[in-house]
Amino acid sequence: MKGFWFLLVLVAQAKTERLFTGDQVIRVDVQSEEQIKLLQLLESEEKWNLDFWLHPVSTELPVDVRVPRSHLGAVKEHLHAHNIPFTVMIDNVQELLDQEKAEMEENHNREYSTRSFNFGAYHRLETIYSWMDTLVAQHPNLVTKLELGRSYENRPMYVLKFSTGGTKRPAIWMDLGIHSREWVSQATGVWTANKIATDYGIDASLTSLLNTMDIYMLIVANPDGYVFSHTNDRMWRKTRSKNSGSVCVGVDPNRNWDAGFGGPGASTYPCSEAYRGPFAHSEIEVKNIVNLIQSHGNFKSFISVHAYSQLLMYPYGYTCRSTADQAELDSVARAAVQKLTSLYGTRYSIGSICNIIYQASGGSIDWSYDVGIKYSFAFELRDTGRYGFILPADQIIPTASETWLALKHIMEYVRDHPY
Repeated sequence: MKGFWFLLVLVAQAKTERLFTGDQVIRVDVQSEEQIKLLQLLESEEKWNLDFWLHPVSTELPVDVRVPRSHLGAVKEHLHAHNIPFTVMIDNVQELLDQEKAEMEENHNREYSTRSFNFGAYHRLETIYSWMDTLVAQHPNLVTKLELGRSYENRPMYVLKFSTGGTKRPAIWMDLGIHSREWVSQATGVWTANKIATDYGIDASLTSLLNTMDIYMLIVANPDGYVFSHTNDRMWRKTRSKNSGSVCVGVDPNRNWDAGFGGPGASTYPCSEAYRGPFAHSEIEVKNIVNLIQSHGNFKSFISVHAYSQLLMYPYGYTCRSTADQAELDSVARAAVQKLTSLYGTRYSIGSICNIIYQASGGSIDWSYDVGIKYSFAFELRDTGRYGFILPADQIIPTASETWLALKHIMEYVRDHPY
C-alpha cells in the first residue's frame, strides 16, 4: 500500500516538475582570455537562460553549461561564429534524470519490501531523516541527533553528533549538500556517518580520535533546496527564501557568509545562481550553522563537501592572497588526496579556492578560517564533467569510500596537531 502512495506522490509531482527534455550540457575548453570574456558575456545574457555548471574563469579550466533545447541552435551558432570549440557532454539531460528517477523508485520499493537501507542510492529528505533515527538507535552511546534550527520553510536541520562524552570537547565540523543539486554530497554524508558509527571500536585510529574529539555532521545543509530538487527542479542550487522586490527565489548559501561578503564571484542579482543575498548571514540555514559554531567555540576543523570537479581546497576564496597557514594546509590536503587516490586512482587537484578555481566571496570555509578554525577545507567530489551534477547512483559508494580516506587523514592530522 505504501508503494501505491509513493506512486501517487510521484504522479502529483510530475505535474509541477520542471523538465529538461532536449537540454544539453556542452563543454568549452577555453583557449584564450578573449574567449573567457566572450563566455562571461554569454553568462550574463538572461534571455538564453543558460545554467553554467563550471564557470568561465581561466584557460586552465573547462567551462560546462547546460543549454535549454530552445536556445541550442543560437548558442552553438554563437560559439562557432567566435571560433570557440565545444563538445557535447550530455546529449539529453532529461534522459539521465528519467533514468535517475526510475532507479530511485525501484530502490524505494526494494527498501520498503526488505526493510533495508541502500547506501548506494539517492534518497529523499524524509528517508534520510528517518535513517538518522535508525543510526542513533543502533549506536546510542556514540550518536545523537541535534536540531540545529529550522530552515526558511520551517524544516528541521539535523546534525549528527558523534561523541564519547564530555562537553564542548575539541570538535570537527562537516557539512554536506549546501548546494542542493549536488546529490552525491548528501549521499556521501549518509555513507560517511554510517562508516564512523560502525568503525568506532574497530578502527583503532578513529576510536582514538573519538575518545578525545567530537564530530558534528550536517548531512543536508540546505533542506528546502534539497526537497525542491526532488519535487520540482532537479537543478535547483540555492535556498528557497523569497527575495524582496524580485520574483526570483533563493540565495546561494555559499556566497552568504561574512567573509569578504559582496566581493568578486558573487552576484547582486536575485535571479543569479550565485546571488549573495541582501546581507551576510541573511539565510537562516547559514545563520543556524554560524550560531552553533560560535556558541560551541571549540571547533578545530571545518569541512564543507560539494560536487563536482574533484578538488580539495582551502582558504581563501574571497582573495587570492595566501593565508598564514597556507603551507601547512597545502601539505595536509596533498597527503589527504594521496590517500583518496590510493583506492581507485581518482585524481584530485589541490589549492586555495581563489587560485584553483576562481575568486568567490562569502564562502563558508573562508568564514570558518577567519573566525579561527585553522583546518578549513572544501571538497568538490566526483566527477570531472561526464555526468556533472547527475552522477549515477552506482558511483555513490566508490565516491564516499575514497573520500573517507581523505577525510580520515584530515581528522587524524587535526587530532595530532592541537592548537
